[in-house]
Amino acid sequence: MTHTNSNPKIHEGRNLKRFREMMSVKQEALAFELGEDWNQQKVSLLEQREKIDNDILEQVAAILKIPAEAIRNFDEQQAINIISNNTFDNCAQPASVFNNSTIHPIDKMIQLHDEKIALYERMLKEKDEMMGRLEKLLQR
Repeated sequence: MTHTNSNPKIHEGRNLKRFREMMSVKQEALAFELGEDWNQQKVSLLEQREKIDNDILEQVAAILKIPAEAIRNFDEQQAINIISNNTFDNCAQPASVFNNSTIHPIDKMIQLHDEKIALYERMLKEKDEMMGRLEKLLQR
């Protein structure tokens, strides 16, 4: 149950909640997947913790089918800064802003768009799989 966290600003519980919600997984469903020792309230408490024990974090990441490192390292402020710095809607910016990049901004936008589509497709597939598991449970 050792835990290392190089960035104290990262709140692993909040990150877990964000990823869970992005994938449309309810706390009850996550609790069920974690086992009979778990319930919705326990998952809610877990999401309030700044640091999550490695073994639980690994289990949750496996259930959500995301790398545990995503939960450990996602820094919302850093992501906002990256998104803000990569916004191309300000047409007044000189083209020299992009000279340091080897990727043309339009190519980067297309790449990001394709990555979003792939993520949405994966999330839909995982949601369908979760619904299938829940339907099997209801048929028991």
